Amino acid sequence: MPSPSQDPRPTIHVPGTTSHTITPRAGHRSDEGTLRYLKAGSGAPLVLLHTVRTQAEHFRLLIPLIADRYTVYALDLPGMGYSEIVPGASYDEHAMRTGVERLLTELDLHDVTLVGESMGAVLALTTAADLPDRVRRVVAVNTYDFPGGIARSSLLARVVISGVLTPGVGTVVAGVEPKPVVRRILQGGLVDKSALREDYVDELLQVGRRPGYPIVARGVYQSMPSLIAARSRYPEVKAPIHLVYGEKDWSRPSDRQANKQLLPAADFTQVPKAGHFIALERPEVLADLLNAVA
Repeated sequence: MPSPSQDPRPTIHVPGTTSHTITPRAGHRSDEGTLRYLKAGSGAPLVLLHTVRTQAEHFRLLIPLIADRYTVYALDLPGMGYSEIVPGASYDEHAMRTGVERLLTELDLHDVTLVGESMGAVLALTTAADLPDRVRRVVAVNTYDFPGGIARSSLLARVVISGVLTPGVGTVVAGVEPKPVVRRILQGGLVDKSALREDYVDELLQVGRRPGYPIVARGVYQSMPSLIAARSRYPEVKAPIHLVYGEKDWSRPSDRQANKQLLPAADFTQVPKAGHFIALERPEVLADLLNAVA
């Protein structure tokens, strides 16, 4: 299995960032592979956690807008992006959270602002619950903690995800990613379809050709129930929380209201004319929200 440093260079560049890796220390579990992250800027640490089927470059439009105020770390979650694919590894919420916690603890980050979108939003909240002494604030964007998820975006997405989850053929289906299909599914998370740039789709497809990636993709979709179950951890978070939802997110009003009731002290923002991928579609909104807080 090639290390991340041996993988092809990403096809897109995030201005001002450098790529780094975290390697498991002796005695760590065998499924804790090398993690890759992008780093940029200066100031208090801010960690970005990406969505399902994406990677650190998901935040390439946001990072330059906040790097003057924060030292930004954008993580490739375990097995995703250019982080190492470890045979037999789990991709449930606990395993992915462990990867996030490795970033914070092995880089010894404190006073951290955790910003996650979709799956990353759930992980930001549960990581904050585990590491209260390290996390200053959580911004959870379009939390992916409800049944259906991406399958709500379109009929095409429902058909594809159903195929990925089918026993026996799911890995094969996950490995077949025609560009028009990937584009259509991702556009289902956008109000402004032009916000999905072609070079970004090409980057995702390049990563999807990594050996073992279809197993990762299927494992992530199989683990969606663990993200829903993780909602029970939200009230444990001691840091201030800001819930952010796109007006046209896949979550229903009842899903959003349920989280508002679960976290009555949290700030709440609904972004007009935005879908599930606010970091792609309205990065300036997230930047304004983050930069407004000292």
